[in-house]
Amino acid sequence: MAGRPGYLTLPIFSVLAAIGYVYYTAVFVAVPRWLGLSTAAGVANAAAFTALAAACLATYAVAVRRDPGRVPPGFVPDVEDAEGTVHEIKRKGGDLRYCQKCCHYKPPRAHHCRVCKRCVLKMDHHCIWINNCVGHENYKIFLVFVLYAVVASFYALILIIGSVLHSVPKDEQSGSDSARTSIIICGVILSPLALALAVLLGWHIYLIIQNKTTIEYHEGVRAMWLAEKGGDLYHHPYDLGVYENLISVLGPNIFCWLCPVSNTVGNGLRYCTSYDIPISTPPM
Repeated sequence: MAGRPGYLTLPIFSVLAAIGYVYYTAVFVAVPRWLGLSTAAGVANAAAFTALAAACLATYAVAVRRDPGRVPPGFVPDVEDAEGTVHEIKRKGGDLRYCQKCCHYKPPRAHHCRVCKRCVLKMDHHCIWINNCVGHENYKIFLVFVLYAVVASFYALILIIGSVLHSVPKDEQSGSDSARTSIIICGVILSPLALALAVLLGWHIYLIIQNKTTIEYHEGVRAMWLAEKGGDLYHHPYDLGVYENLISVLGPNIFCWLCPVSNTVGNGLRYCTSYDIPISTPPM
């Protein structure tokens, strides 16, 4: 039961412990040593970092608890739908994709997760750090959490470096050794963490711009190789252009793109493709 989505696991406790330790070190150790909590600059930085840490915790909790998207019972693709021009089929046999474990058809971009033991709409990957899949319903929340975590990590590094470079008076308080130890440990944790989170954020921005999931990226590499081998050109069917791709994930309201709310376009059962012909376009 401990490994099922929604349950607290050791990786989740590790993330929460890391957030708590970084917050304590940045606000109650680095800021006092560098700026002092009695100054306007110190209070402003402590308040700003507190708000950022709260945003990280809130988005992380939602990413852990939010269902990534389930396939409705009895779902059957409508092959006669004139508007649904693209239906994903099996590589072998050409039949509509059917999940033998869940006993239902798979909507486009849906995949079966062996950890969650069910099909997930627009599945990107299963993340052990949230003990949940990243899919249609929680992809934006996951992305916003990573963004806040990147900003918080580099912010904490700046505070730590500033406290180290700051000239400390000789008559320091007796707890200076423990404070120095906390700063060193926090810096050792943050340095690779900030780099890894920045790479992860850059990777998902790249995927969003092309309207791909991690699974579709790896499938596209094989499809592109097979197309080039046959003398054809491969085009990702869900690539609608940069702006439309961003809207499909972050929502139609640009002012809410960085808000920790899920306003993904559509229900996850059908996606607009580059082959769709707008109604207003006259037939050729």
